[in-house]
Amino acid sequence: MRLANITWPQAEAYFKEHDMVLMGVGSIECHGKHMPLGTDTLIPDHLLEDIEKRTDVLICPTLPYGATDTLADFPGTINLGTDVLYDVMRSITDSLWQHGARKFVILNGHGGNTRTLHRLGMEIQKRGGLMAVLNWWLMAWDMDPAWKGGHGGGEETAAIMGIDPGLIDRTYVEEPLVLKNVSDELVATGFSSVVYKGVSVDIPRVTPTVTDNGWIGPDHPNTATEAWGKKMLQTSADYIVDFLGAFDRVKLD
Repeated sequence: MRLANITWPQAEAYFKEHDMVLMGVGSIECHGKHMPLGTDTLIPDHLLEDIEKRTDVLICPTLPYGATDTLADFPGTINLGTDVLYDVMRSITDSLWQHGARKFVILNGHGGNTRTLHRLGMEIQKRGGLMAVLNWWLMAWDMDPAWKGGHGGGEETAAIMGIDPGLIDRTYVEEPLVLKNVSDELVATGFSSVVYKGVSVDIPRVTPTVTDNGWIGPDHPNTATEAWGKKMLQTSADYIVDFLGAFDRVKLD
């Protein structure tokens, strides 16, 4: 059931019987040259379409923008930043709290959102509620370690192929991953991770100074298949449906 599709009397009736809501949060940002800017929003939305068919939980409209500071320089990326994202999410959850929501399930599509969501979740817990943050790509790693991937790599590419293969620009799928080292001694291995003498340290850098492409390994996009994506998305949706039942049964103090 979609909040955007019901009337206020129907919403009132829902909150008289239920205290749980589900909401997607994504981003519009670079995922390499081969993937759509809306990857982090398209995947949660696809999962929500499946979940809606199998649960009565109230689904709020997905927030398509997130905190994307490190990728903001890539054309098309829209960055709310952590402070604005917090203010927006706080206003949304405050409104829902006023109407009776006490359990919030956030289906998150973007790693840059997690710090803000955790901050908000702790505040909601102190008020007597509870928030669950479901980072679909991390959950998928637990479901099958073979699915583990990085930003714009095989895992996310497979997920988009499972939704619509036409959204992938195959012109760039075979491009090699080239990361720009800080120096000959400080070798880049990720967004901010650098290895020196076998030890990983963080040196925060904006992503265009790390890679010209915009995707970060270690998994290569050319490993992705539509079949992998479909199976991963279905497995994730199945799990989330089960989780919603367990979360709904939680008794709040």
